[in-house]
Amino acid sequence: MRLDKFLADTTDLTRSLATKAVKNGRVLVNGSKPKSASLKVSETDVVTLDGEALTHQGGFRYILMNKPTGYVCTHRDSTHPLVFDLLEGIVNRMDLHTVGRLDMDTTGLLLITDDGQWSHHLTSPKHHQPKTYRVWLAEPLREDAEAKLAKGILLEDDPEPTKPAELERVSDTEVLLTIHEGRYHQVKRMFAALGNHVEKLHREKMGCMDMDPTLQEGEYRPLTDEEVAALAGN
Repeated sequence: MRLDKFLADTTDLTRSLATKAVKNGRVLVNGSKPKSASLKVSETDVVTLDGEALTHQGGFRYILMNKPTGYVCTHRDSTHPLVFDLLEGIVNRMDLHTVGRLDMDTTGLLLITDDGQWSHHLTSPKHHQPKTYRVWLAEPLREDAEAKLAKGILLEDDPEPTKPAELERVSDTEVLLTIHEGRYHQVKRMFAALGNHVEKLHREKMGCMDMDPTLQEGEYRPLTDEEVAALAGN
């Protein structure tokens, strides 16, 4: 692998900035200053930038985050903070994307990766990945809500009814809702169609993946190989 690519893969430097860093003597390979950023390096070489050793991690990255409120699931937003801003210590964050999106005011389970095929599998309608949300409502839920959601309901400005959804009541104003599709603002629109309003929304599960209870809002961890494979197998 070329040195400039190695630096781009292991830091936030672009390849052009990596070349400048080499020219400015900020980079050492096995304790020596390389003559060119085109130098070939291998896994056995020790590469440092400003005295800090760099480690190249090959393969895709898979991350579980407990998304906090107030953050958006995009790379660019002029007014709101980004979920990627929370990934301190992770390089090349622009290469990552969220697996689907959560609204700015929705919290909970969020998967982040740079594996496009894996994320497509999880979000493709063909695979019907179930997603479970804990929902807090403004008003007590109507008595026939379970039956209407199980049958599918028409949303405003949407000609097709929703797929059957499962509802579990925790209290009159708190429920667990499992859906099998991902329409725009779907959960909020479903309860609006039932004459109610969602005051708070938290995703607890996606496919076979439950929210890690050890993660506080804003915290994240890499998925295990077993978790990655299990999600891909659904």
